[in-house]
Amino acid sequence: MKYDDYKALRIEQDGSILTITVNRPEAKNAINHDLHREFSLIFDDVDRDESVDVVILAGSGGAFCAGGDLKWLLTLHGDPVATSAGIRQDRKIQNSLLDLEKPIIAKVDGPAIGLGCSLALYCDFVYASEHSVFADPHVSVGLVAGDGGAVMWPQLIGYARARRYLLTGDAISAPDAAAMGLITESVPADALDETVAKMAKRLAKGATHSIKWTKASINAGLKVTANAVIDRAAAFENVTQLLDDHRIALEAFQNKEKPKFTGR
Repeated sequence: MKYDDYKALRIEQDGSILTITVNRPEAKNAINHDLHREFSLIFDDVDRDESVDVVILAGSGGAFCAGGDLKWLLTLHGDPVATSAGIRQDRKIQNSLLDLEKPIIAKVDGPAIGLGCSLALYCDFVYASEHSVFADPHVSVGLVAGDGGAVMWPQLIGYARARRYLLTGDAISAPDAAAMGLITESVPADALDETVAKMAKRLAKGATHSIKWTKASINAGLKVTANAVIDRAAAFENVTQLLDDHRIALEAFQNKEKPKFTGR
């Protein structure tokens, strides 16, 4: 498998370990059109790559992924054709992550926000530096959490805690996220690379078919839940992308102001 067509994602392979790095450091790896499209394709390509047994997902430049790029989101606002195309890609991203049998390790250094947070939480292991933060602030920009948060947060930390964070958009520090079971482990920043590499090598040297099919068995139940949630959450998110409150929030954040929502 060749990955030469990927630009927003940097793909590197060491033996049977493939590292996918979000490569927009100038924008804290925020999701734009190109990056969103590549994420909708990459996990299916990895699934077909017989040379890969383990995947590491990382960010560049001191951030994992800062969520949706505000400029890109503004270009989508009010355009039902464009927003529905984006929602369709969201569903492809989520389903391809759940379908991928090869274990995925998220290496989080810095903010993991919105879709960036969902990408991390869909991984099988999430290791984060102690200064990292996790948040799904869709409601803060007038959107429904339709790209995975409504699926993963309740499964990982329970419905009461999930509501607490999804309905407010509040952030969680990596140590707190680890303590409540949202992520696997919070480690000192200077130990992150070694921690992730150690687990990746351990999995790559293990009984790879047994590991893959155990993951597939675990995900079988999760996929049932996801199928019940994804389409509804995505549909609601698509609707909110057309509302005034979403535009108001995007413009306010661009101007470094607090949004004044109208409920429309």
